[in-house]
Amino acid sequence: LLTRPGIRVERIVSTGQASPPGFWYDQDGDEWVAVLKGSAELRFADEPAPRRLAEGDHLLIPAHCRHRVERTANPTIWLAVHLAPR
Repeated sequence: LLTRPGIRVERIVSTGQASPPGFWYDQDGDEWVAVLKGSAELRFADEPAPRRLAEGDHLLIPAHCRHRVERTANPTIWLAVHLAPR
């Protein structure tokens, strides 16, 4: 949707996807995500259980916070704001 120095805004449509087994995101910059429609479960490497996100929920994922998508509803529409590394 928008790319400028230091920021990228994306609209992501998930249709039941999950991260592949053993795969973890480990991003250099912070990422803020919001669920606009649907639901999802995100697992963080340092937490014992996944976090469930429903419509309207949002969270900030700090840089290098290892995480993965456990499941998404079909469809789930996300708004993601990626910030450049500090």
